[in-house]
Amino acid sequence: MELYNVFHRTWWRSNPSWPDGREPGAGRKTYLARKVTYEQARELCRTWNACHNPGELSRKAEFEAA
Repeated sequence: MELYNVFHRTWWRSNPSWPDGREPGAGRKTYLARKVTYEQARELCRTWNACHNPGELSRKAEFEAA
């Protein structure tokens, strides 16, 4: 069985010289859970994203293979 790590990070960086004051750039990963099943990873992401406003820098939960 394949296991997954769940984390959240931003997808933009603040930069006043770019349009809208932000530039593309994946931020540091902050882990929410490690070595969970695919179904658990999907549910954790769905729940976290529903409860947290992504904000200007688009902070969202996602997962990767452990």
